[in-house]
Amino acid sequence: WTPVHKEYEVLGLEVLEGAVPKDLAGVYIRNSENPVHEPIGRYHPFDGDAMLHSVHFHDGQADYRNRFVRTKGFEAERKAGRALWAGLAEDPRKSEDPTHNGNFPGAQGSLKDSSSTDVVVHAGRVLSLMYQCGEMYASDPVTLEPLGTETLEGRAPAEGVSAHAKVDESTGEMLFFNYSKKAPYMHYGVVGPDRKLKHFTPIPLPGPRLPHDMCYTKNYSILNDFPLFWDPKLLEQGIHANKFHQKIKSRFAVIPRYGSADQIRWFEASPTFVLHWTNAYEEGDEIVLDGFHQMNPSPSSRQPHCPEVPKGYERMMVYLSTSAMQSRLYRWRFNLTTGATTEQVLDPTVGLEFGVINNKFAGRRNRYVYSTVGKPGWFLFTALVKHDLDAQTSVHVSFGPDRYGSEPGFAPRPGGSSEDDGYLVTLVTDMAADRSEVVVYDAKNPAPGPVCRLLLPQRISSGTHATWACADRLVPSSRL
Repeated sequence: WTPVHKEYEVLGLEVLEGAVPKDLAGVYIRNSENPVHEPIGRYHPFDGDAMLHSVHFHDGQADYRNRFVRTKGFEAERKAGRALWAGLAEDPRKSEDPTHNGNFPGAQGSLKDSSSTDVVVHAGRVLSLMYQCGEMYASDPVTLEPLGTETLEGRAPAEGVSAHAKVDESTGEMLFFNYSKKAPYMHYGVVGPDRKLKHFTPIPLPGPRLPHDMCYTKNYSILNDFPLFWDPKLLEQGIHANKFHQKIKSRFAVIPRYGSADQIRWFEASPTFVLHWTNAYEEGDEIVLDGFHQMNPSPSSRQPHCPEVPKGYERMMVYLSTSAMQSRLYRWRFNLTTGATTEQVLDPTVGLEFGVINNKFAGRRNRYVYSTVGKPGWFLFTALVKHDLDAQTSVHVSFGPDRYGSEPGFAPRPGGSSEDDGYLVTLVTDMAADRSEVVVYDAKNPAPGPVCRLLLPQRISSGTHATWACADRLVPSSRL
């Protein structure tokens, strides 16, 4: 997690192993946190300033660029020469403006809108997003040239947009949600391929919640109300402390893509928390939803394998460990006729998370999921797992000793003959060699190891989310 501050442009990365496939064309982009200034009090890894890492594949070569996302908070702190906002693990009253997320309201307030959580490509533009809701910062998908904020022609929600907006490649639409501490506590919207807001509606909740992701099918969107949220009594005192309410069921809002609040169908399931979904689709009378169910959403501070940390950081570390939260690949089925919910474990392996699919199958029935495996006690990924949901089998692919990967991107092979015909692209940091690499696998058969490995110009920090966009989804900056 050592931050990097130097920005590079390298045309034609050095090949360490294999060769860049000629038919690999598009861009892999990963977001990451790189704090520029000394923090105010305790630092949480998610507080860092956003830096995008882009690997552009074309004509059998790969070009690399990395750029800070120049958010309003980033520029304000650069001008001041110091941190202005306290982080997630600190008392918000220590922020110089404790009511806003870097000049934007946000879900919690008091945090800097760092835009460092997620990244998507919509309408030819890269959008970086923050998990606590903020503005959508746009960049050129190849050069990472900043393009300002995505305003939706002045109709961007006042509450901001959460991480994990979804781009439906079959329609070009972007589906999104936000959440806040003010009623109705959540909204949902749809942006067209023309970057205009097509639909926006409230999703009324009983109180402030902490949703992190959403999913969609061809005709529906699925949002959630999980029983892990800020303790209401402490919230009255201005303290944002997560509490798992074990006696409250999980709830899922199934809404037509352009539906209104009165059209929501609510389904109940066992209490849990889910950070990330992999896919959803319609099957007969049912909505099928796959994601990573946590058996222990609120783990105790004392966990095996967690590193020794200074006093006051114990809770932070367990909430960064997928093994402590005991996440597993899981399935929910919501019957639109009977209102019943059924649940099923798809893979009992503990510590799976950050799963991806071939996004050409998003919203449709898919057979394959590619998950990461968390290092016990740490927010680091040691391996990939390819899940065959039909055969109920999986293939485990290690990154190697002291090598830690990123959320992969699935790059479909042009004219591919099957769902898994393509490549997996990830960034891997080798701690022993003190370097970082671009690593490409054959998605159909990743077990033999990388198709190619490329050397990055510096060791980069671990990060959060990544995305892949095929060449036909990239638009030259002159047309953005």
